[in-house]
Amino acid sequence: MPKKPKAAAKPLRHLRPTDLRAVTQLATQATRGVTTMSEGVHQAVWSSMGASSHGASKARARGITGFVYRAVHGVTELVGRGLQAAFTKMEPLLENLVDEPPETYGREAVLAALNGVMGDQLAQNHNPLATPMTLRWQGNVLNPHAMPPMPGATGKVLLLIHGLCMNDLQWRAMPQEGGKPQSDHAAALSAELGYTPIYLRYNSGLHTSQNGRKLAALLEQVLQHWPVPVEELTAVVHSMGGLIIRSATHYAQQDNLHWPTQLKNIVFLGTPHHGSPLEKAGNWVDVILATTPFSKPLAKLGQLRSAGITDLRYGHVLDADWQGRDRFTRTPDSRQSLPLPEGVACYTVVATAASKRSPLADRLIGDGLVPLASGLGEHSDPRHNLQFAKTAQATVYRTPHMALLNSPEVTAQLLQWLTPAKPAQRAGS
Repeated sequence: MPKKPKAAAKPLRHLRPTDLRAVTQLATQATRGVTTMSEGVHQAVWSSMGASSHGASKARARGITGFVYRAVHGVTELVGRGLQAAFTKMEPLLENLVDEPPETYGREAVLAALNGVMGDQLAQNHNPLATPMTLRWQGNVLNPHAMPPMPGATGKVLLLIHGLCMNDLQWRAMPQEGGKPQSDHAAALSAELGYTPIYLRYNSGLHTSQNGRKLAALLEQVLQHWPVPVEELTAVVHSMGGLIIRSATHYAQQDNLHWPTQLKNIVFLGTPHHGSPLEKAGNWVDVILATTPFSKPLAKLGQLRSAGITDLRYGHVLDADWQGRDRFTRTPDSRQSLPLPEGVACYTVVATAASKRSPLADRLIGDGLVPLASGLGEHSDPRHNLQFAKTAQATVYRTPHMALLNSPEVTAQLLQWLTPAKPAQRAGS
C-alpha cells in the first residue's frame, strides 16, 4: 500500500506581522555595515599606494569616491526608514486579517540564535525580534499582574534557565532516530519530587549582569503572586544560565528582595564560570585582524558578536566586570570576585567528549565549549575559586555541551542530589 503523502509545509506559519519591519531594519544595518567595511578596505589599499588623505579620516574615502559611499549610506538609510514606516502602518491591518499563529519550535530556535549573536543590538534598536524576558509555565507567560490559572502548582518551584543562543523549549527531549535516549529533567523532578517547573526565556545577547538584574526583579514579582505558599526554590541552569542565576542572586540580595531566602539549591550544568576558550579565540581574531590596515576593516565582522558572547571570555556576572571598558580590547581577567551564594546548596555537572579524564582532554576538549576546570569553578587565583564540595561535583563522559540538557545520566544525578535525605530512625522504632 503506498505511503500517504506528507502535507505540504506551510512556511508562512513561522511569520508574524512585525517581521517585515524587523527584517527591513536588519537589512538596512547589514547594508550600511558592508558599505563601511568596503570603504575601509578601499582606503587601506589607496593609502598603501601613497595617496594622501589630506586630513580626512583613514577609514573614510574622499572626493568622488567618498561622495558615492556617502550616497549609498544615505539612500540605504532613507529607503530603510521609509519601508519601516510603511510596514509599521500596515501591522494593525495584518494583525486584524491574520490570527496570531502559535509559536513554532523552528521559529523560536532561529530567534534564540539571532538574539544570542546580536541581541544587544536588537534591543538597542527596539527591533521586534528582540526577545523580552519572560517566565513560563506549561507554555504560558507568567504575568505577575495577571497570573494564569495554575492547577496542580506546588510550593516547590523549579526554575530552569537556558544558555546562549538557546530558549526554554530546548529543555524538552526531542525524539531522535537512531540517537541516544533523551530525558526531560523537569518532568522527572516534577514526577518524582513534586516540583512545579517554570522556564526562563531571555535575550542571551545582553550582558549577563543586565539579565541578572531583570531576572532578580521578575522572579520576585512572580513568586509574590504564586498560587500557593512557596516552600522552596531550586534552579537548574545550563551554560550561560549559571552566570545569570549567580548575578540575579547577588543583585536580589543587594536589593533586599525576598526570593533569595527561598532559594535552596542551584545545579549548574556546563556553566563557564571562568569563561570559554572559544570567546578568547574570538578576541584573538579581533587583535590579529586589527594588525594590518588591509584586514583592520574586517575586524568589524568579529565585533558583531553580542555583549553576552563577550561576557563569556572570562565569565562576567557583575556590571563592574564590563562597564567603562572596551569589550573588544584584549585585556587580562579583571573580574570582581563573586563566591557562590551562602546558605544555598550548589552542585555542578560538567561534561567531556572524551571517554575518560586526562589533563589534556580536560583542558583542550572538555564538552566542546567549556573546559572542565571552568565548569568546576576551579581557578589558580583563590579569589575566583568557587570551591564546590567534592560530593557536589559530577562528570559525564562522551557527552557534548548541548547534550547536558537531555542526558538521562544528568537526570539521575539531579534526582540523587535533590531527593531529601530520609531522617534517621530511632533505635527500637
